[in-house]
Amino acid sequence: MTASFSASSVPASPASVPQAGSPVAARRALPDAPLLVAARGGTPSRTPVWFMRQAGRSLPEYRSVREGVPMLQSCFDPALLAEITMQPVRRHGVDAAILFSDIVVPLYAAGLAIDIVPGTGPVVAHPVRSAADVDAVPELEAEQVRPITDGIGLLLRELGQTPLIGFAGAPFTLASYLIEGGPSRNHEHTKALMHAEPELWHRLASRLADVTATFLTAQLEAGVDAVQLFDSWAGALSERDYREFVLPHSTRVLSAVAEYDVPRIHFGVGTGELLPAMREAGADVVGVDWRVPLDEAARRLRASGESEPVVQGNLDPALLMASWPVIEAEVRRIAAEGREAAGHVFNLGHGVLPETDPEVLTRVVELVHSL
Repeated sequence: MTASFSASSVPASPASVPQAGSPVAARRALPDAPLLVAARGGTPSRTPVWFMRQAGRSLPEYRSVREGVPMLQSCFDPALLAEITMQPVRRHGVDAAILFSDIVVPLYAAGLAIDIVPGTGPVVAHPVRSAADVDAVPELEAEQVRPITDGIGLLLRELGQTPLIGFAGAPFTLASYLIEGGPSRNHEHTKALMHAEPELWHRLASRLADVTATFLTAQLEAGVDAVQLFDSWAGALSERDYREFVLPHSTRVLSAVAEYDVPRIHFGVGTGELLPAMREAGADVVGVDWRVPLDEAARRLRASGESEPVVQGNLDPALLMASWPVIEAEVRRIAAEGREAAGHVFNLGHGVLPETDPEVLTRVVELVHSL
């Protein structure tokens, strides 16, 4: 049995979170930041590069500061959150920081009994599979993520001209964790509920869209410069199911933050067949995993929007274990394919693996910048 954290155990922080729709005093002007220029389809001074899971287990300094601190507790410690987020910026010279957090953080903050178990991932104490379970899923209030927005305030004072990306999990992926009770290979309970009780599914997904939108809005009000919506498990779905059961709710989330006029990145794993639909949800930048070449991704995406597509990706993270000549050739290939889109943000096709040598990541950043 795993212990469950309670959001009420998170220490309160003295600062307050601005309410949605209020002026964003913390918004920075970063007109020349390569990430933001590329994300808007402009011509940056260099190809921007950052890595999903760049702040994490591949860094010895991360393991040092996290020693003895549970994952969720570290996400709600403003100073620790800021330190972990800054580590890859200092070490690698990446063109963006991404807020150190986890997909289930807003669910935990709202009061759900959920834990992140080492070696397993998020584990839900009581899976959501009935109407009563759905009705019991709490709403999220901005005050419940106040320690996180306090951490953003600390980051903005240290980042200088480096943009900060906020992030959240998309409704489908959050729902999958809640319904399955944890990570799943086949998502069988999720798909069964989707098709057998579509009204109940949409009720749950709508509630989770509200949670996600509130979490992203709180980050934007605190001053993040871009946001990424992770739909980690959407690749398990057919395009038909995605459009019927997922697209309306992801669209609601991305529409809810459109007024902030910051780049909105949308990423999923194994979503090659879903790329046009994911762009239709409201993405300014579509993340592509390593299974689809970026030039092919750009071709598919042109059919789903009036403007030219911007892509992010897509080096296979496993190849970072190869020899440098292999890595260099892959980086050069991906950079060349990315030029077929209106903009390209260099990244991995998924997150940095824990066994990755940090020096290799630094060399990749230097190579991308040299191109």
